[in-house]
Amino acid sequence: MDKYTLYHTEGCHLCEQALALLSVQLRSEQIILRDIVEEHHLVEKYQFTIPVVANKNNQELGWPFDEQKLKEFIN
Repeated sequence: MDKYTLYHTEGCHLCEQALALLSVQLRSEQIILRDIVEEHHLVEKYQFTIPVVANKNNQELGWPFDEQKLKEFIN
């Protein structure tokens, strides 16, 4: 069972939408939430691009994405 990381931050409505899309396609134990404000290097990397979903191969899918794009990324 592959896991996917959602880079997000609190209060980000786009991040909430991304999590909702992920939750439709994955089980909760497959979703790793990483709040970018907890690590300075993540803020530098993602502050203007969140939400971003990453897989185990460090491939990333940045917003905007819809259910179909997310499904293609997961598969």
